[in-house]
Amino acid sequence: MSLWLVRAGKHGVQEQGALEHNVVVIGWNDFSDLSKVSDKEALADIYAQLYPSSTKRKAASTVGQIWRFIREIQKGDLVAVPLKTQSGITIGQVEGDYEFRKLAENIKHTRRVKWLKTFPRSAFDQDILYSLGAIMTVCRIERNDAENRIRKMLHLGKGNGGNDNGEPNGEIDVEEYARDQIVKYIAAKFKGHELARLVDAVLRAQGYVTRQSPPGPDGGIDILAAGGPLGFDQPRVCVQVKSSTSQVDVKILRELQGVLSNVRADQGLLVSWGGFNGPTIKEARDAFFSIRLWDQGALLEEIFKYYDRFDDELKAELPLKRIWGLVVEESERDVEE
Repeated sequence: MSLWLVRAGKHGVQEQGALEHNVVVIGWNDFSDLSKVSDKEALADIYAQLYPSSTKRKAASTVGQIWRFIREIQKGDLVAVPLKTQSGITIGQVEGDYEFRKLAENIKHTRRVKWLKTFPRSAFDQDILYSLGAIMTVCRIERNDAENRIRKMLHLGKGNGGNDNGEPNGEIDVEEYARDQIVKYIAAKFKGHELARLVDAVLRAQGYVTRQSPPGPDGGIDILAAGGPLGFDQPRVCVQVKSSTSQVDVKILRELQGVLSNVRADQGLLVSWGGFNGPTIKEARDAFFSIRLWDQGALLEEIFKYYDRFDDELKAELPLKRIWGLVVEESERDVEE
C-alpha cells in the first residue's frame, strides 16, 4: 500500500465534485477514456497528438502523472487531497480502478474512494506538509514514513512504509510551505483563549471597537465588535472562536445564530482553527448576509492583510516578514493547468 498526493485542480475547481461523488479526480479532460491504454508509450503517443507543441520535459512529466493515476495507484492506497476552498487536507482510501465517468463537465478521469477524514493543515508535522507541498498533480509520497504516520492519525493499520531519505517529487510550492510554517507557529503560540486575542487584534486592525470576553465560560460570545468611535455603529458583530483542531459542526453555527438576536448583533463570525464540516459550510453559504466562517487559511489571509496595523507587542509575538520572489511562468511548471 502507498500514500499518494492528488490535487483537485489548480484552484480546487474539481474539489467539491470529488468530495460529493466520492472520487479522486485529475483534469486533462482533452483525453478520452484511458482504460484501454496498455502502456506508458501508448499514453505518450496520445499526449503527443493532443499537445504537439509541448516540451519534452512537460510531456514526460504529464504522461508520468497520468500513468500513475490510471495504473500505479492501487485499491487500498491512501490519497491526500490538499483543499483550496478551505484550509485542510482530506484523506481517502482508494476503492476502485480507473474509470472514465462524466460526473460533471470537469470531472471525467476518476478513481472511487472512501473519504476518511479532513484534517486542518496544522494537524500534520512540518516534514509531511513539505512532502505534500509538491506542485505536481499526482505523485507518490514516500519520505519520512509519511504513510504510516497518516495511518496512525486515522487509527488504521500499518502500511508498507516508505523511504526515510530523499526529497519530495518535483518542485515545492514555496508560498504554501511558508504559510504552513506560520500556521504551525500560531498553533503553538496562540493556544486556547490566546487565539481569540489574535482574532480580536485583527478586528481592531480592521477598524472595529471590540470587547473580548475573559477566559472561561462565555455564553457563546468571545468577542463583540462594532464600528464607530465608541462601538455604537453598524455592523455589530458577534464572534465565536474555536481553537480546537476538530472540525466545527452545524450545531455550533446555529448556536451562534441564536446568540445574535440576544445581543442585538447584525452579523456573526465563527472562527474555527480545525475548520468546518460539510453541512456547516453549506448552511453558512445559505446565510451569506449574516454569517461568515474563518478557518486557518481565512484567518491567515486577514493577518497578512492587516499585519502592519498590529501593535508592536503583538508583532513581537508573531514576527512576520514579507519576502518577494520571482514568479515562474505557469507554462514552465509541471502542475496540471
